[in-house]
Amino acid sequence: MNTVLNLFVAAVLAGTPLLFGTVGEIMNEKVGHLNLGVEGMMSIGACAGFMVGYQTDNVVFALLAAFGAGVLAALIYAVLTITFMADQNVTGLTLTIFGVGLANFIGEYMLDHSTTQSLKLPEHISAQIANLHIPVLSDIPVLGKLLFSYNIFVYIGLVIAVACWYYLQRTKAGLNVRAVGENPGAADAAGIRVIRAKYINVLIGGGICGIGGAYSAMIICGGVWISNCVNGLGWISVALVIFASWSPVKAIYGSLAFGCFSVLKYYVPKSIISIPNAIYDMLPFVITALVLVVSSIRQSKENNQPASCGTNYFREER
Repeated sequence: MNTVLNLFVAAVLAGTPLLFGTVGEIMNEKVGHLNLGVEGMMSIGACAGFMVGYQTDNVVFALLAAFGAGVLAALIYAVLTITFMADQNVTGLTLTIFGVGLANFIGEYMLDHSTTQSLKLPEHISAQIANLHIPVLSDIPVLGKLLFSYNIFVYIGLVIAVACWYYLQRTKAGLNVRAVGENPGAADAAGIRVIRAKYINVLIGGGICGIGGAYSAMIICGGVWISNCVNGLGWISVALVIFASWSPVKAIYGSLAFGCFSVLKYYVPKSIISIPNAIYDMLPFVITALVLVVSSIRQSKENNQPASCGTNYFREER
């Protein structure tokens, strides 16, 4: 029982950056933009969040910096694909290459100018992002550890996922967004401001991805700057969108499942199953590939992907 409980907690912590990346990508795809730059936006957010946290010793400033950096990275994508109608796939891949390279460059620059030749978050901010202890609630047997023992990022991720679901499914603005994703021409004819809806969603999605990157740099890497700290989580997030059927709430379950695959090697007794750790390390990526294969052979009626996803919208002036 204890092992299962510990596995669940570890899966939640490992899956949190995937939740941010997946919800951010869903916000993009809901307005018809397949953004393959999630890895790049998360990397830029990771760099901005970590460096601001390192300099200011303030977790709020770090979160705002990560969100803002993700928005700026998404703005590059938005201008190119929405205004100039560049190919979405090429632009997204370019953003990933640019984002990862920029984050590593800034990280190396800061390392070279550090007196200790390493970058570690100050103790104060490390304490702020440590797992919380909520009086009374955290002390409840089993339930306390299961629900009330995580860091602030986990709860922020859950709130964002639920808020995005409510926004998309229960508000007039969300209905307009879904109309834009399905048929931007018809939405435009109905008086919906298509370009504005696209920009807003793409930028918000980028900001959410940025926070996910900050989690990777500040939590997963133990508060020490490591190059390529996102390490493929952005690509898994893109596949998780399909796994979650383009629903922010279902992304919670998907990220938990993939988080479990990521930490499984620490909880399977070697005496029972002796498998090389490399097999466990590649498991999330194998599952990602399987999700993509299965999604490609599903019938179109079972596919919840917005109909215009991946296609630029050109408004013909008359």
